[in-house]
Amino acid sequence: MSSKVAHYLQEHLVGEVLDTPQVRRYFAVDGSVFTVMPTLAVYPKNSSDIRKVARFTWQLAERGRVIPITARGLGTDQSGAAIGSGIIMVFPAHLNRILELDGKTGTVTIEPGIGFDKLQQTLYTHGRCLPPFPATHQTGTIGGAIANNASGDKSVKYGNIGRFVKELRVVLANGEIIETKRLNKRELSKKLGLTNFEGEIYRSLDALLEENHDTAQLMNRSLTKNSAGYNLGAIKRKDGSFDLTPLFVGSQGTLGIITEAILGTELHSPATTLIAAFFDDIRVAEEILVELRKLPDGPSMVEAINGQLLEFIDKINPNQLKLAISKPFPMLTLLIEFDNFSSRIQKKMVKKVEKLLRHYQINYQTETEEAGQERLLKIRHATSLLNSYSDNNHHAVPVMEDGVVPIDHFSEYHDGLNAIVGKYKLTSGIWGHAGEANLHIRPMLDLSQVGDRQKLFKLMDEYYQLVISFGGSPSGSNSDGRLRAPYLQALFGDKMYELLQKTKLIFDPYGTLNPGVKVNVTLADIKPLLRSEYSATHTYDHLPLA
Repeated sequence: MSSKVAHYLQEHLVGEVLDTPQVRRYFAVDGSVFTVMPTLAVYPKNSSDIRKVARFTWQLAERGRVIPITARGLGTDQSGAAIGSGIIMVFPAHLNRILELDGKTGTVTIEPGIGFDKLQQTLYTHGRCLPPFPATHQTGTIGGAIANNASGDKSVKYGNIGRFVKELRVVLANGEIIETKRLNKRELSKKLGLTNFEGEIYRSLDALLEENHDTAQLMNRSLTKNSAGYNLGAIKRKDGSFDLTPLFVGSQGTLGIITEAILGTELHSPATTLIAAFFDDIRVAEEILVELRKLPDGPSMVEAINGQLLEFIDKINPNQLKLAISKPFPMLTLLIEFDNFSSRIQKKMVKKVEKLLRHYQINYQTETEEAGQERLLKIRHATSLLNSYSDNNHHAVPVMEDGVVPIDHFSEYHDGLNAIVGKYKLTSGIWGHAGEANLHIRPMLDLSQVGDRQKLFKLMDEYYQLVISFGGSPSGSNSDGRLRAPYLQALFGDKMYELLQKTKLIFDPYGTLNPGVKVNVTLADIKPLLRSEYSATHTYDHLPLA
């Protein structure tokens, strides 16, 4: 049947349609531990192709046959949101352009398939940058970053990419195309009066938010960042203005398919100062982190690597850390960067941090030159060795990946992670965005073994229960996908979770947009999808950075 669908679509699309076994196997995996065999792959040439595919699947669904659509960039997603059983819509082949760059305001209009690094290099030549780049920026697309509401090393200052998304063009489930931006009351009234699917969405969503105002506002959890669920709390403001953009950011293609995005950017500050601070007491590190967040012109980066991870890296590659850090390794290393444009302010902030570290009798190094900074950054970049390492079919698997908790629980969170590692006698270590208490851990498991497959789900249960117990979120730097979706009901509670389900139903009544992702997902749904072997080979061209 897939060949009939492929032939029909190829007749009507400008872009290519492929359904060969090799292509389907390639797109059956992404950066996650899951595998789902798709029916075919579509390489849309333009937004018209996307609309035609959506309209085709909508019409089939009206007759009772559902063929899902999964939008995909470069497949680095570690939550399992870039795989699906139907049509994989692949953007990097054609929809990969910068459409407009305003040199005065720095606003840039892009297609979703453009690589993050390609855009960043272009922005640099204009003295601009897009700061919340994820760890997968070398191998990922802007569309994927928006779909995940991604962030990375500099998120402590600049937040998730959603803060930079101003407007979107989106293809809805039925093939209609809409443009999203913040609407005033008058503009919203016009949308509410439309007789098409867009009007129906605005009316249904507006009614849902009015009826559940207090519950929707609870989506704005008191965390440094949170990409879990749908961002219902950011749609309607007290002044009555209304914007669907925050809803599509982080929705992973489950509400619509993004075809263009207008992004804001920042001035690029190449002159930075990097401080490496070495701790033997996690609680002292937490106190420093709390103080750093109080600074009026705070750091652009606060990254952490614990001693266990450094010991592991030293064991598998003794020369990797030789010039960067000395043995015995500290319990925790913090890398603190300042990128303030004003050199006076930057020096002032650095002196404050150095004074703070001396007060706590913490050893540290400060580097202002690029060579010295690169040497210290090897400590952080060394985490990539864990992600690419394998031993007798044991691989570092991304299943305890993205939990974020309130900053004043940092030390308890770190200790809780260590307790889980110790309980299961795992080889691993802890690293992440310490300035937001957004930590990562990757246990070494052999997914071909039944025992390790069972252990994986036990680890997930304990990990996400730990995160939620601190008032945290399982999805900090990226969205839920298949991996974290089963824990959203425990995170939000029944009433709020029901709002997520109703939102999905408003935008996707037939379930054609990336089903099995974000909502209506149980552990029983994802257990059969687990790969029998995990590898990160799809990222080896650029090294799989943590």
